[in-house]
Amino acid sequence: MKEGFLIGGGLIIAGLMLELSSGPVDWDAFRWPINGIVQAGILAFIAIIFLLRERVYGLQFIGTYKAAIPALVYAVVLTIIMGLTRQEVNGTWLNNMLSFWPFVLIYVYVAVILGQIILRRTLHFNSWHRDIPFLLNHLGLFLALTTATLGNADMQRLKMITVKGEPEWRALTSQQQIVEMPIAIELKEFIMETYDDGSPRRFASDIQILTKTGKNIQTTVEVNKPVEVDGWKIYQYGYDTQMGTMSQYSILELVSDPWLPLVYTGIYMMLAGAVCMFILGGRKRV
Repeated sequence: MKEGFLIGGGLIIAGLMLELSSGPVDWDAFRWPINGIVQAGILAFIAIIFLLRERVYGLQFIGTYKAAIPALVYAVVLTIIMGLTRQEVNGTWLNNMLSFWPFVLIYVYVAVILGQIILRRTLHFNSWHRDIPFLLNHLGLFLALTTATLGNADMQRLKMITVKGEPEWRALTSQQQIVEMPIAIELKEFIMETYDDGSPRRFASDIQILTKTGKNIQTTVEVNKPVEVDGWKIYQYGYDTQMGTMSQYSILELVSDPWLPLVYTGIYMMLAGAVCMFILGGRKRV
């Protein structure tokens, strides 16, 4: 496995050089359709490596456990570091791991290895009770890994300040840039319930949503109980803390993540693979 660790170490060094020369990964540059093209390019790259594996030893090596285990070790270590450090959008190297070149390159390498393993197992499919769970697990992981990463570029997380009785169609980015939304929201009533000491127990907003497609929705948004309209999830975020129960405005968070269904599909495939392993493995023992 020395070769595997050397390759992973080389990717870490290459990533550090990219980080120093060009800065962190600019995910905004990967917005649709660029991320779709990159996804297709990754699939084509995996297919080319697989077709040429018999001619080039290095390409054949990528699909082996001697490459997979070191790559996973690097990925796990970097992920643990990410979990132990505070992550910020404009943070430094270890504080913004999703845009840290070594982290990205290692996960791309893991995705390429996964692709090789999936193709090889598919080509040598001979036992449905072993190969189907294996393929579900690995295909699910590949799908979740690549779509969660590339889909991050298309995710939007905006704040909208809605004033009672006034329709609002503008929202703010984290950089305080104004974005015109495809929906308009009007605050009808701010609701707040408090404990005996006056601290908030529950706060919500009765709102009216108007869309360009002609929808007119009356609903209530609460903390952790979002409303979904035309691909946007609307969350209760904040209010005028000085006015409390008499707040005349409500702050809503609007989130759009068009790639999320693909991520969930990958997760469900992994869960299905685990269930199949449990059921089919149990039947085999019996």
